[in-house]
Amino acid sequence: MSTPPSLPTSELLPGPRFALDRRVCVIANHWGARRLVGLLFGMVSRLGDGVFWYALMVALAVLGGQRGIAAAAHMAVTGLAALLLYRLLKRWTRRPRPYRACPGVIAHVPPLDEFSFPSGHTLQAVGFSVVALAWYPSLAPLLLGFTALVAVSRVILGLHYPSDVLAAIVIGGGLGSASLWLLSSLG
Repeated sequence: MSTPPSLPTSELLPGPRFALDRRVCVIANHWGARRLVGLLFGMVSRLGDGVFWYALMVALAVLGGQRGIAAAAHMAVTGLAALLLYRLLKRWTRRPRPYRACPGVIAHVPPLDEFSFPSGHTLQAVGFSVVALAWYPSLAPLLLGFTALVAVSRVILGLHYPSDVLAAIVIGGGLGSASLWLLSSLG
């Protein structure tokens, strides 16, 4: 008895449901092949690995007194919950990254883990931003701009589909909002 041939990786996301996702991913990834674009979004992505957020938490704790310490602690707890949640979701969904499953997409930087859904960078960025902005609304231009760049970078770099990023925005927003609700209900 012969075994059926394995599907090509492009067949892992079949049908029209994912056609737009794949198309946008290819277009964005090709744009990221430009040297300056790739360098910019590679740097944004590396900062989004945690450097930016940890630096922000330290700055808030050092410069913000008790309020800053509370905000930084709230961000840290929310970030830990986001990390656990996105790792669980990645293991459960096991969606291959675009550079593995979508012809024409290359990874411009190495991924931090194996699977695509959801974007952990985006989920963390949105969760951190929701919490930080509740404490310090004046940071909105910086945090909203950086968070948007992190989200876009993940698609441009070939590491995520747009739907991975959109789902992460919803999950991160929900997680950040839930942490604010929980804090307000405790105090």
